[in-house]
Amino acid sequence: MTAAADEVFTDAPRFDCRDSIAATMIELAEADERVCAVANDSVGSSKLGGFGERFPDRLINVGIAEQNMVGIAAGLANGGMMPYVFGASCFVTGRALEQIKVDLAYSAANVTVVGVSSGMAYGELGPTHHSIEDLAWLRAIFGLNVVVPADPIETAQALRRAHDSDGPCFIRTSRIPVPRVNPSDAAFEVGRAIRLRDGGDVTIIANGVVVERAVAAAGLLATDGIESRVLNLAWLSPFDHEAVLDAARTTGAIVTVEEASVRGGLGGAVAECVVAGHPVPVRSLGVTRFAPTGSAPWLLDHFGLDALGIAEAARQLIAGRS
Repeated sequence: MTAAADEVFTDAPRFDCRDSIAATMIELAEADERVCAVANDSVGSSKLGGFGERFPDRLINVGIAEQNMVGIAAGLANGGMMPYVFGASCFVTGRALEQIKVDLAYSAANVTVVGVSSGMAYGELGPTHHSIEDLAWLRAIFGLNVVVPADPIETAQALRRAHDSDGPCFIRTSRIPVPRVNPSDAAFEVGRAIRLRDGGDVTIIANGVVVERAVAAAGLLATDGIESRVLNLAWLSPFDHEAVLDAARTTGAIVTVEEASVRGGLGGAVAECVVAGHPVPVRSLGVTRFAPTGSAPWLLDHFGLDALGIAEAARQLIAGRS
């Protein structure tokens, strides 16, 4: 990575978004006695220990039983509680997909599922523990909000938005330390993207842990005189069609960046929107096959999800357009 990219977030403090979750869950539970947590033997990895000490009667550990976990949460919601379900995203989405669809979305249950350690955060544990298909699976379910926060502040806001809304929600979080990427005055509105940088030559759209890398790529492109718009698109559902179509009309080319399969996630959502509303070239960057084992940052680089790879994809897209 060159100096231009390093300058963006290199010296910025980094945060584990699970700490933000832990603090926000206590805040919500203090204010609302309906708030409870349901976990699948993941109290430690979800950092819910403090919540359990403070509210022992509102933390339910079902053991390794993801399908039962979601079903129990639906029952609690039907009884007037406001459950937050916690588990490794690869297991809570893969094993309990039917329960998320039927018990939560089809039934409009007021339950929030928090997928922890998503994407390739469990790098060394291999593809069995990588959660790269979850966005495609869940985005296809009607009535389910899907959010992929990029930093600790956005993670806390997502939990609060879920509390203030009716119906089911999925929040995808990681254990990879990230800097704060959004401006302090950025509004976190349901279904709205946040513009992090403006430019007229190309748009880079990202969410989750790779947003900082998208911003760094824009810095690299600027050294070549290429001005990039960068959108942090945390909400996959509901989806900000207006922001994406404006980017298509204004910049004429879009690169999407996600820590997920290129089939059906953020890139798929953007492509569907652009094709239907204002066709322009779109390049989707993400995971293209089962990953090898390695650290999470190494895997991101391996799939070209670093600043250099993103910037190069943008250059190729611009060259092809001209």
